[in-house]
Amino acid sequence: MIKRRHGLTLITGMATVAFVSVIVQGMQTSFFSLAAGSDAGTPVTVVEAKEIMPVIGAAAALEEKAPATVMAELTPAGAAGALVLDDAGARSAAESAVLAITEAEGMAEEIKDAQAVAEAEELARDPEHFSSLVIAQVHDFVNVRDIPSTDGEVVGKLYDKSAGQFIEEEDGWYKITSGNVTGYVKAEYCVTGDDAIELAKKVGTRMAVVNTTTLKVRAEASVDSEVLGLVPIEEELVVLEESDDWIKVSIEEGDGYVSKEFVNLRTDFVHAESKAEEEARLAREEADRKAARQAAEAARASSQKKTASNKSGANYSVPSITGSGLGTEVAQYACQFVGNPYHYGGSSLTEGTDCSGFVMSVYAHFGVSLPHSSTADRQRGTAVEGGLENAQPGDILCYSGHVAIYIGNGQIVHASTSRTGIVIGNANYRGLLAIRRIF
Repeated sequence: MIKRRHGLTLITGMATVAFVSVIVQGMQTSFFSLAAGSDAGTPVTVVEAKEIMPVIGAAAALEEKAPATVMAELTPAGAAGALVLDDAGARSAAESAVLAITEAEGMAEEIKDAQAVAEAEELARDPEHFSSLVIAQVHDFVNVRDIPSTDGEVVGKLYDKSAGQFIEEEDGWYKITSGNVTGYVKAEYCVTGDDAIELAKKVGTRMAVVNTTTLKVRAEASVDSEVLGLVPIEEELVVLEESDDWIKVSIEEGDGYVSKEFVNLRTDFVHAESKAEEEARLAREEADRKAARQAAEAARASSQKKTASNKSGANYSVPSITGSGLGTEVAQYACQFVGNPYHYGGSSLTEGTDCSGFVMSVYAHFGVSLPHSSTADRQRGTAVEGGLENAQPGDILCYSGHVAIYIGNGQIVHASTSRTGIVIGNANYRGLLAIRRIF
């Protein structure tokens, strides 16, 4: 008989249909034999592969299986490779199968076309596949467990607004992978699917990573526009807007545009942290703080601390910095250089420095080695959570393509631009990416 399955015509009968193909002089040929109640002398109907193989191929495409799998499913155990039909209608069945090829192939093409349209629409709606994310919405963090149960062992933490990749859902739990953690989180504390698309745009940080030696940031989206500032290779800038050829970014000199070919784009999310990673991070941060304090004490003991003059003689009113401790000393020392010049790529506190060179040189005075990179500074020291209200003098404040030293009372000291030099300003003048504490 002819049976329809998912719109495809297949040959079936009282006996299960089996299929085999052999190679004869380089030609693949399929054999149909009238096996029901027949003996070895039963005539054989031969259908060339070019006629029958499309049926197998169409079935495989519709069922999303390999052709070999479809063939295996049609072959009963012990059939010895013969395609068995239950009656003398083998020839007519084969002819019906051949006639069904065009219809099956047409249906397969329609399905493929529909799938292509659906995929294109989905890509336009969700180009970065945010719908596959699982994003935590909690006060602090949600535990990641090894099984979908509160009895499961905690293998990590997914912090608020952190994201992982959705794997499956089971009994009100999402199985995710995030960073180096794979496990289950309670679905009620997270969002995924369409809800994750909109939330991801809010909690994710779109970054442009410079891939050329020196990137020119222009006032307008044109190569003829004024150059606002320069950014070194591998620096990371926050993306404000995107077009086909230009990216609007934020730098210390203001918002400007960079050519898309000179940056690599990505969206950053905070990932889960395993128990081992959390323990290692806390131990590393404590060791770094201890080493920084010892280096600062050694610098103080050896009288390396010197009072530098304000070379420019600019008339700045340096605020009073209260408190005690090494962080306060860092802030007080840094303010001595207010009014001195800015110089791209420089690190001289008197002759000229850029933002990361300023922070690096100030901390070097206290025996602490920091990188000459605002991006790398975001990974040094210990993270300060809770924003400016928890910042202390001496903390490093990280912005898009920029870094500064907090001096208290909502203010920073930093090497700002070539126009302004080293200045004191409000810490919240731009969006913060991170606050790091060295001591």
